[in-house]
Amino acid sequence: MYKTLVVVDNEAQLAEMSGFDAVTFERYLADYPKRNERKTRLINLCDTRQYLSRGYYCSLLAEARQHKVLPSVSTINDLRDSDEKTLSLQLSAALAGVPQDQTVTLMIFFGQLAEVSIKKDERLIKFARQVFDQYPAPILKVSLTPASKQAPCVVERFAYAQLEGEQKADFLQQLEAFVANVWRSPASRKRSRWEMAILVDHEEKQPPSDKVAISRFIKAASKVGIHAEALSADELGSLSQYDALFIRETTAIDHHTYRLARKAEKEGLVVIDDATSILRCCNKVFLHDAFSYNGVPSPKTEVVIGAEASDLDAVEQSFGYPLVLKMPEGSFSKGVYKVKDRAELKERLDELFDETALVLAQEYLYTDYDWRIGVLNGRAIYACKYMMARNHWQIYNHESKRFNSGGFETLPTFEVPRAVLQAALKACDMIGNGLYGVDIKQKDNQVYVIEVNDNPSIDHKVEDVYLGNELYMVIMTEFANRLEKRGR
Repeated sequence: MYKTLVVVDNEAQLAEMSGFDAVTFERYLADYPKRNERKTRLINLCDTRQYLSRGYYCSLLAEARQHKVLPSVSTINDLRDSDEKTLSLQLSAALAGVPQDQTVTLMIFFGQLAEVSIKKDERLIKFARQVFDQYPAPILKVSLTPASKQAPCVVERFAYAQLEGEQKADFLQQLEAFVANVWRSPASRKRSRWEMAILVDHEEKQPPSDKVAISRFIKAASKVGIHAEALSADELGSLSQYDALFIRETTAIDHHTYRLARKAEKEGLVVIDDATSILRCCNKVFLHDAFSYNGVPSPKTEVVIGAEASDLDAVEQSFGYPLVLKMPEGSFSKGVYKVKDRAELKERLDELFDETALVLAQEYLYTDYDWRIGVLNGRAIYACKYMMARNHWQIYNHESKRFNSGGFETLPTFEVPRAVLQAALKACDMIGNGLYGVDIKQKDNQVYVIEVNDNPSIDHKVEDVYLGNELYMVIMTEFANRLEKRGR
């Protein structure tokens, strides 16, 4: 069970913290870590505006002492390069709530818009949470200037010592609410060594795991000392309250899944899918080059950079018809097209080049099914055959309302042909040590790796048919092992 410790700069500030377990920086420096202390979450209210200040060292020491701390050193460094920091967020909704000819200042306490900062607006309330998610710190000052093209939104560091009057009273209320409601430790968590967020999208039509599978992940996690919760990006809150992040939402590079993975890694969480795996798996251009240079068996593939007559001639000469065109980024068979003649080739390339600078052309290989080999940390953990959708050449047919996917057969990995397993493991060596799903076609005695997925489908009564609950235990045990090695 966690305890929450508040650290302040001096005795005068300490007197204002009578309702909290609080200490001065000098006391924290001298008295901690304590023998046999409970797991500690630390809120650093020391001034962090100066590099190598007490506030900076407070967070640095907290991390060294394996105390969860807000703000983290990474957050302090992200905000310390200059006196101001421009946000890379979707600003249109927030700016719409601000008069065009003004600069409006927002004070944000633990992700909540301060009562005294501005008239409450739902757009700004939501925006305040976004700012806190990107820069989790107790106090942030944000300036919104709609008329400015260079810096319409700027975030500044702000110290507790700078607060006065109503601002300070408001902050202390938000501090109390944050400690009580966000960094709480309910009874159900008392026996858990670690906290995990399972990132999901409750509205996703084809999520990597269905609701039953997610519930089994949560049960398996509890058996290895992890308290897991399924949360959407909007529900996630501060990553610093978790030890691990398990992404069970379809990933993309220009997407919050990738940004959250990167942020979680900076916070020291154990992450699957890690940001590097997302970056590599989501881009088929990377996979093509990696497979080519490292001898991973794969279909003949070339990069197309134009749709002029000479480009069409080159594609036809290399592949003939039919052939396959692929967007560099895509999942669940989206952005993949079978082309039957030159007219369709030209049409599809024109469409694709409206969205991307590069397109992959690939030889067409029809098989009755695709292999999917699940790989975790370099070891095959499950195997499926996915049959093609009815009257279609892929396992998913997104244009069909009734039969949008084919059948499947789940097998023990020891029944998978050796060449298929070897190709899957070799492909994953190019990516990392995470959880992957390798799609492979087998034609006669030859195998071809089509792609590696960084968040493979794991659904109840599909991928878990052979192993059952053991599949979920294998994955959660890997998390527990990594958390153990991390040292907290």
